[in-house]
Order: sequence, then structure tokens, then C-alpha cells
Amino acid sequence: MTTVEDIGTLILGAGAAGMMCAAHAGPGAVVVEHRAAPGEKIRISGGGRCNFTNLHVAPEAFLSVNPHFAKSALKRYTQWDFLDLVAKHRVPWHEKTLGQLFCDDSAGRIIDLLRAEMAAAGAALWLSTSVGEIGHDGSRFRVELVRDGRPVTVRARRLVVATGGKSIPKIGATDLGYRIARQFGHALVETRPGLVPLTFGGDFTELAGVAAEARIACNGGAFDEALLFTHRGLSGPAILQVSSYWREGDEIAVRLVPGTDLPGALKAARAEAGRRDLVTVLGQHLPKRLAAARVAASGLAGNLAEQSDAKLAHLAACVQEWRLKPTGTEGYRKAEVTLGGVETGTLDARTLESRHQPGLHFIGEVVDVTGWLGGYNFQWAWSSGWAAGTAIRAAQAASG
Repeated sequence: MTTVEDIGTLILGAGAAGMMCAAHAGPGAVVVEHRAAPGEKIRISGGGRCNFTNLHVAPEAFLSVNPHFAKSALKRYTQWDFLDLVAKHRVPWHEKTLGQLFCDDSAGRIIDLLRAEMAAAGAALWLSTSVGEIGHDGSRFRVELVRDGRPVTVRARRLVVATGGKSIPKIGATDLGYRIARQFGHALVETRPGLVPLTFGGDFTELAGVAAEARIACNGGAFDEALLFTHRGLSGPAILQVSSYWREGDEIAVRLVPGTDLPGALKAARAEAGRRDLVTVLGQHLPKRLAAARVAASGLAGNLAEQSDAKLAHLAACVQEWRLKPTGTEGYRKAEVTLGGVETGTLDARTLESRHQPGLHFIGEVVDVTGWLGGYNFQWAWSSGWAAGTAIRAAQAASG
């Protein structure tokens, strides 16, 4: 027998955005999650310590067809606001490189924080609950659920879609949010894996495991961080960052030893000790295996004294003007986020509410807003969840 429950707000997805929204939407909100535990992406992020925000959050760190859309939510709920919440719950944290903030102990502390905030707000969490048919009867949303094996029909005045994207399907990622968006007349920006390793047709086996600092650039995005060679291609922070800018058929520009005048350094080394061989000298700037591979790619051999200025410039170019054309990516199974999603032109930037269907909100990764690596996507989850939640609470207060 199907039971029927009337509630104020139904939130689909107990991830970062969904739980944040519930914590601010007011009493009577219900969050449903098809997994047996909430916050799975939080739990596995940052090596289990959750890179929960970044000190340098700014609009230019987010990709979207409309680069201005995220500004409202990010300005009204900032990284400093979330840090205040972290301090309130006495979660110890530390800063790593480039403003990235991590829990000192466990990502579970962020999940506990969110659950505590939800409980204080009077929001409920229904786990092991799957979502079936969704409709709207003119006054309320009608959502068919199966909770702990029992059918439940929920009638809600507001519906919040916080179902995330397609990235990391092993933790339950689906396209549910996109299907709901299409059902209610929303256009979608093409979705594709983001923050993902790139693959290449050539054999990188001889360099697998080698890491080096580099500047990687593509289509206006450029990042100075580490790259890592894998058996299938390239990974590491710099590659993950630029993968969000890369499109099929594009080249990426790789500048190893960034910030160094390599031609000048090679000439100086020749003047000081011309008998040293090229691999040894280049190995002072790069891991030895990588140095040997770039010397081989240059077609040069011998010691420094045998190389003209032109040849040394050519070797430096092989290191610092290296251009590669990826054949693809490792796909959603290795992607940290999903690029694209619900087109922002049909959403209110302040409330994340649909312009097509009153009472329907889209927040977090399901929306066409994607941040850089390093805590930016969690900040978008906090900011968009807060924006929708506070708007819902205000609307409830206004309606009595």
C-alpha cells in the first residue's frame, strides 16, 4: 500500500548542495538519497579529508556558458561564511597549496557538520530512497518514492534537484537531474567529464609514475602545477585543471621547468662544464627518465660542448614548447566533476529557481557551473545550496 505525505520542500540528493540547502530551507524539508549514507562524494574527496573550499574563490575560477551566473550566490555566501560554519563546529583544518583547505582528520567531519545543521533546522533525511515518477498537479509536485522497499508518494510545494552530475558512477552518479530538467522544459548544456586525466595514442609506459612541475595551457586556461605521467597518458593537478578547457581535437601546450630560462641555463652549463652529456645536464632540471625522453625527442646526442646555440635552443623548445594532442579522457569514472548541465538562462541567479516551473530549484553540480580543482566546486555547492535554501525559507515565511 502506498502512503501519501504532504511536505513543504523535497530535496533530491544528500550531497554537499542538497544538505546545505536543507540546513537553510526551514522546518519540514526532507532530503532523499538513494544510497545508504549521505555525502559520499564528500567522504571520498581530498583523499578522505575533503578539500571543502579555497581561500581564493572568485568568479573567474568557474566555467559556464554564462560566466556571470554564479556571481550572485558566490558573493552572498562566501568561503569565509563556510569557514565560520567550520569554526562553529570546531572542525580542525589546514591550508595546502594554492589556498586549498582540508580537514585535519576526516571528511566525515564535514558530513557530521551538515547533518547537525539539518537537524537544527528541522530537516529530515531519508536514506535508501529511490525516486520514481515526478509530476506537478498545478499546486504541488507529486513524487513517487520507494523508501526502504515501501512505496511513498510525496506531495511537496517545492522541489530541489541536487542530484549532481555523471562523474564517479561507482558512488551512484546518474543522469536523474538532467531528465527532470528536460521534463520541465529546461535546456541542457552538453555534459562531459571535467577535472579528468587525459589519454594519448602514444605509449607513455616508459614514463609512467614520473611527476614534474609544468605550465599546461589550452583554450585560454593555463595552470602552473604538477603533471603526472600514467600508462595511458597524463594526469596530475595541472592536467586535471586544463582538461576542463580541452575539447576533442585540441592540442595542449606543455611547458616543463616553468619560470626557468632553460636556453640560458643550458648555455651557462656548457661554458662551465662542456663535457657533461645532455641527459645529465637536463636531469638537473627534470626527473632523469623525463630528461632522457625529451633529449631523445629532440634528436640530439653527445655532450654540451658539441651543441651549438641553435641546438640548445631546439632542446629547450622540446622541453618548454611541447605540444601534445590528447585522444580523449579517462571518462566519467575518473572525472571529479561534470561540465555542462542545466542551462543557466532558465534559472534565477539569486534563488536557483526555475523560470519555467515555480517552486523548482536546481543546485550544485547539476547546473552548468563548474569550478577549478581545489575546493571550488564544494564552494559552489555551499553557495548555491544556501541561495536556494534561504530563498525557500523566505518564501515560506512570506506565505505564512
